[in-house]
Amino acid sequence: MSPQLEIQIIAVIVAIACSLPGVFLVLRKMSMMTDAITHTILLGVVIAFFIVHSLTSPFLIVGAALMGVLTVFLTEMLNSTRLVSEDSAIGIVFPLLFSIAIIIISKYAGSVHLDTDSVLLGELAFAPFNRMKIFGIDIGVKAIYSMGFILIMNILFIIIFFKELKIVTFDPSLAAVLGFSPFMIHYSLMTIVSITAVGAFESVGSILVIAFMIGPPVTAYLLTDNLKSMIILSAFIGGINGVLGYQLASLLDVSIAGSMAVMTGIMFLIVFIFAPVRGILTTFKRRKSQKRDFAEKSLIFHLYNHEGDKNESIECGINTIQEHMHWSEDFLDSTINKLIKEEKIYIHDHVIKLTDFGRQYAIKSYEEIFTGNI
Repeated sequence: MSPQLEIQIIAVIVAIACSLPGVFLVLRKMSMMTDAITHTILLGVVIAFFIVHSLTSPFLIVGAALMGVLTVFLTEMLNSTRLVSEDSAIGIVFPLLFSIAIIIISKYAGSVHLDTDSVLLGELAFAPFNRMKIFGIDIGVKAIYSMGFILIMNILFIIIFFKELKIVTFDPSLAAVLGFSPFMIHYSLMTIVSITAVGAFESVGSILVIAFMIGPPVTAYLLTDNLKSMIILSAFIGGINGVLGYQLASLLDVSIAGSMAVMTGIMFLIVFIFAPVRGILTTFKRRKSQKRDFAEKSLIFHLYNHEGDKNESIECGINTIQEHMHWSEDFLDSTINKLIKEEKIYIHDHVIKLTDFGRQYAIKSYEEIFTGNI
């Protein structure tokens, strides 16, 4: 297997592993918590390293997971006092714990392969050099197996606790009534996030972990309202971002992790603009259509209310109606022309009148408004 293919496989596995718990973070409005966790768990790694004196020990993951949970606990404890908001609490806890880790590394771990650049930025290009060997036999890149295990763990966690995660995410009160423990599910999710982040550190760094954990879920959120579809779409988008990011890095000869993060942002912007339901262009067109529809109904109602009235020629006159509708001349002309084409109105003796179809439309629209069946 070529190093290029191995790098792309690692990227896809990391992207999917990060995006799965990221879906629930996005839905629970905890995106910024991801940034805090992916940085503060460095302190857990550092403390565990000084206890076991090994960068390969599984206790580093344990230490990171515990520090991630501690970050969430401290943030929520500060927020629960109602003296500071959640984002302010994150702004206090995150720099404090992360800075302690940086100080410890710079002071006591200068000669150890544990530095801030590798943690923050990572370097996928070096991942193929870190091989896994069993009885002296090279069986592949270590990151594929470590992140593959974390990916399987995340998949099993979501499958087993899908119902609980769904209820706790959308209605924590109902979860408590049904006997689920929102507290346990919440901190289990935070533990999964912490383990996933520290597992991806060596290969991709915390910046790309954040990008993969938030970018694909947010992108998927713009495309679907179904939770299962969002999870699947998020994983698919994350994998695509990983592959395209690598191709972009190869083309421009730049940082692989940086290119993948950039591609994640580009993919989000594309969906943000062109998504069929929530895209900015679709929203703009829908609002424009709603404005036009509201204007047409307003004109129809105006004509219907003054139909047969003694002041009809003034209220509905082609030369005087602009004063009553308070519209620009161009907007009024375009609305009238559209309604004439739809055979809802016609002009007789310089007075705008309703056709039979237009009158039925006005009556039906009135009924829809008053019955709430719009």
